[in-house]
Amino acid sequence: MIKPIESYIDHTLLRVDTTKEDIIKMCMQAKEKEFAAVCIPPYLVDVARKALGDKSDVAIATVIGFPLGYNELTVKINECKSTMDDGADELDVVVNISAVKSNDWDLIRAEIDSIATTISMKDKVVKLILETGMMTDDEISRLCKLCIEYNVDFAKTSTGFNGSGASIEKVKFMKGILGNKVKIKASGGINSIEAALAMIEAGASRIGTSSAMQFLI
Repeated sequence: MIKPIESYIDHTLLRVDTTKEDIIKMCMQAKEKEFAAVCIPPYLVDVARKALGDKSDVAIATVIGFPLGYNELTVKINECKSTMDDGADELDVVVNISAVKSNDWDLIRAEIDSIATTISMKDKVVKLILETGMMTDDEISRLCKLCIEYNVDFAKTSTGFNGSGASIEKVKFMKGILGNKVKIKASGGINSIEAALAMIEAGASRIGTSSAMQFLI
């Protein structure tokens, strides 16, 4: 690891009861620690933008189709457009898990293509959440290859709400497919500096965690 660990962190708060005051506080923490991003609910993107100001290097990430992923594509696209208008820099989009499990790869291909195109047209960052804890190796492999094909910026391991979260084995498996073509964001259950460093060593370029302020004292 060459960069300071803080620069890998997506400082995350996605609880259902998150308040505006919570977001303002975490934005101040992110600025102080020089985290890569804050990852917050769509409703609160505008609050984060105002709290961080125009000159902050901290990116604003939000979630789309979260946490279940089976929203209609038009709903996801509208979510993307709305949050980008509010000031989101990075969008963590849950893949349609139900479609993957139904072997509906035509739909998955169309979804990833449309979402990646919508976000890249605004010069924003797209992270596709694969929910690897619920996927077979074959499903993960196919999704990773689609991330490469459609120029997704990051393949993300997990929402942290479903399945088993991030694992070293899954990150290594993804890295073996993605190489340097698509970055990896590891998230879900990363609650210690040792776990974060292990994910980075395995190939992650970003760490999503709600525990950064506890383990980076």
